[in-house]
Amino acid sequence: MKINSLKTLVGAITLFTIIGMSYQSSYAHCEIPCGIYADSVRITMIKEHITTIEKSMKQIEEISQSSKPNYNQLVRWVVNKEEHAKKIQEIVSQYFLHQRIKIVDEGQKDAYAKYQKHLQLLHKMSVYSMKCKQTTDLGFIEKLRATVADFEKAYFHKH
Repeated sequence: MKINSLKTLVGAITLFTIIGMSYQSSYAHCEIPCGIYADSVRITMIKEHITTIEKSMKQIEEISQSSKPNYNQLVRWVVNKEEHAKKIQEIVSQYFLHQRIKIVDEGQKDAYAKYQKHLQLLHKMSVYSMKCKQTTDLGFIEKLRATVADFEKAYFHKH
């Protein structure tokens, strides 16, 4: 019975993910050179998404350990976790990488080192967000939070 329930759950999650991908739209900041940026707001949004993912992970674990799991709620928390992880990836990519982090010539040693540090930290945020989609391991939440804190220090230092 549990095997069939698990198969049903996996099928429902797959279906909801496919449907969600078809109808989702991006809410990232525009790519025209408008000059209107709120970098600190984006960091705050990322932190809020992390907290939401963390709560989702805890709810998934709690529901999964129940003697009679509510699969509808379980699916909803899984979808919620994935949506918020994707939103972090969109902010990292669409906002910071596409618009805010400028390409620097390798000959500019200090500026290039700073550029490399920003790229490294943004890449880590994106990967840890992906890992949060794949698992309920709260260790990735801590890695994500630590990386956001490191990026915040590196990015806002003399920015």
